[in-house]
Amino acid sequence: MQEHKENTVFNGNENSDTLNIREELEKYLFHWKWFVLGSVISLIIAFLYLRYSTAQYSASTSILIKDNQKSGISKELEAFKDMGIVGGGSANNTDNEIQILKSRKIIGTVVDTLNLTTLYFQEGRVKRTEVYHKSPIRVIYDTDNESLIEQRKDTSFTVNIISENKFELKDAEDNFVSDHQFNEIINSGINGFKVIKTENFNFKEEHKIYVTILKRSKVIDAYKMDVNVSAVDKNSSVLNLSLKQPIKQKAEDFLNELVEQYNYDAIKDKSEVSQKTKIFIDERLYAIGKDLNDIQDRVKNYKIDNNITGLSTEGELALETASLNNEKLINIKTQLNIAEGVLNNIKKQSNKDETLPQNLGFSEGSIAESIKAYNELVVYKNRLSVNAGDKNPQIIQYQKEINSLKINLRNSISNLITSLETQYDQISREANKINSKVSAIPVLERGYINIGREQEIISGLYSYLLKKKEETAISLAVTVPNAKIIDVAYSDGIPVSPKRKIIFLGALLLGVLIPFMIIYVKDLLDTKVHTRKDVEELTTVPFMGDVPHSETNEKIVIGNDARTSTAEAFRLIRTNLDFMLPNRDSNVGQTIFITSTTSGEGKSFISINLAAALSLSNKKVLLVGLDLRAPKVTEYLGIPERKGVTNFITNDSLSLKDIKFSIPEIKGLDIIASGVIPPNPAELLLSSKVKELFEEVKKDYDFIIVDTAPVNLVTDTLLVSKYADMFLYVSRANYLDKRMLNVAQTLYNEKKLPNMAIVLNDTDMTRGYGYGYGYGYGYGNSYVETVKKPWYKRILS
Repeated sequence: MQEHKENTVFNGNENSDTLNIREELEKYLFHWKWFVLGSVISLIIAFLYLRYSTAQYSASTSILIKDNQKSGISKELEAFKDMGIVGGGSANNTDNEIQILKSRKIIGTVVDTLNLTTLYFQEGRVKRTEVYHKSPIRVIYDTDNESLIEQRKDTSFTVNIISENKFELKDAEDNFVSDHQFNEIINSGINGFKVIKTENFNFKEEHKIYVTILKRSKVIDAYKMDVNVSAVDKNSSVLNLSLKQPIKQKAEDFLNELVEQYNYDAIKDKSEVSQKTKIFIDERLYAIGKDLNDIQDRVKNYKIDNNITGLSTEGELALETASLNNEKLINIKTQLNIAEGVLNNIKKQSNKDETLPQNLGFSEGSIAESIKAYNELVVYKNRLSVNAGDKNPQIIQYQKEINSLKINLRNSISNLITSLETQYDQISREANKINSKVSAIPVLERGYINIGREQEIISGLYSYLLKKKEETAISLAVTVPNAKIIDVAYSDGIPVSPKRKIIFLGALLLGVLIPFMIIYVKDLLDTKVHTRKDVEELTTVPFMGDVPHSETNEKIVIGNDARTSTAEAFRLIRTNLDFMLPNRDSNVGQTIFITSTTSGEGKSFISINLAAALSLSNKKVLLVGLDLRAPKVTEYLGIPERKGVTNFITNDSLSLKDIKFSIPEIKGLDIIASGVIPPNPAELLLSSKVKELFEEVKKDYDFIIVDTAPVNLVTDTLLVSKYADMFLYVSRANYLDKRMLNVAQTLYNEKKLPNMAIVLNDTDMTRGYGYGYGYGYGYGNSYVETVKKPWYKRILS
């Protein structure tokens, strides 16, 4: 038999994986109401969060960073290609342009332009919301800088509009400060300011506008962090700009203004070279213009004084030959003049890097290219230095290249000047030979030729500079933006955060996860006995049956008409007694002792109802209370204490008839109470009177149900165990620690309690943990006599 049981247990373990999965599912599915409640609460919280949280909208714009090397020249500028003032530019570095777009300088200008340091709020039903362009008022500062750069901390105040023309000023705590009229200058701790109406002003009733003035650097830092600039592709010059804001219109305005300020800054940088060139040419024109006026006056005076109207044929030939030399001298003189001016400009830049005049027509192409490269490096370095420190590696690299180019330019221009001076001397010597021929011409004509030659040189230089001035003016006029707007800033009006679907999904998962974790942790820490399976896994003691939790207030749950699950459980135990009791057919009564590990496990409940179940089968049954230390039978039945076993043992004059009694609720059942609580119960139970008691009652009754003391607390039960035909060991579900089942197993192994079987009391019939409790099947409504639970228990049970 034992071998068969072991085989059965072993075979059960073979399928333990499948059974465990089912058990785990049933363990959680039993609490499905908790999962539903958790999900509903989480979804409600998610709905309220989404309802009152500040939504974020995303706006984006696309721009093309113009690349002159790749893009070539636009049709509008093609006409100026031959002048050398457009085209041929270097490619813009996309990474550099991204840093410039996100520079504090550019973003700060946008913040100032849009006045983003001042925020306006209106009170809603739950929270304050910002009104952007819809604000009925606007705060104008009585300073040149509306952003209040010198402001050290954030400032808040309230404008309470009380009429069409008046308002009250209150502090952040809503305390009255002063009342004013619109457009009135107010002097306060945030400098002078005035409150003006906007096109949205429409007074209907008194209401408040909450004004917050933020520190400018704080606002710049916030936008610098929030704005996102990225290239579409690593090989592309197209940039995407995006920004998240609670107000989509503000995000769109910011991005549009950012691109505009970026283009304005780029145009200003590009125009810097042309402005330098223009200033340089204007200075040279002024000086040469004075010389030209002087020489023209000399020519005029010479003709008047000497009454000369023209030259002879010989003089004209000599003058024509001299003109060829003069043309060469003019070109060389012009080059010398420009080279010396540029060299002086370079020498003036001791510690500061500035752009140099460009497109001046140097005969040495390498110098013109070097000046162009130098100017580009200076512009890039100056733009990056706005957003990067002096220790930035790229700034340091640019500075090294600028210094190297500056030295090379100085040397190249110095060499050019030396070369031009040498050429000028050579041509001057040739001119002297012509002058020897001119000497043969009459003195008056010779003097006129000398003055005319000087006039022609200065006039040529002046004409050249005028041409360059026009070219520079054209380059200033046709300076194009650095970025071409592909798409203006746009927001589709759909919030990007918080994401409704993700929030609801997360709330649903959280609503399921929290009950799951609670049940899991509770089960992990739970060491109580719950089901028959727990008993059978931890002991080898025969299992007599389980008694579900009684939903009634009645102490005696079994009767002729009782059809509850608890009553059916006692009927099943009564049937199982036939297989456990020895000598079932003898005429001697059977003694069934009821015990447990600790108190509170329902021994008295089991004893009384088992006795009632046996009496219903037309058997003579006696219920004996043998728990002398804590008698519960009379207390459980709600009757006063009376003489019992203790009195019978200590008083020889008492007979069993004197201590027996019955109750009307159970016919055919006699009861002997425990009696008074003695000081020495263990010694009393060793008395011969106990043996006499059992010998006598066995003759008169079919069954003797004995309610004994818990075995783990006192030795009383073990002292009288020899009078028992079988022991029902009561364990209470959801009460007894699993480790305490070891007490029952030890007693069973050591055979201290004869014919021992376990009854599991107070089980939960709504869940079976793999076994299931089907009591009441086929008997209609088993809850007719139950007491209604509170509503919250009915929902969550």
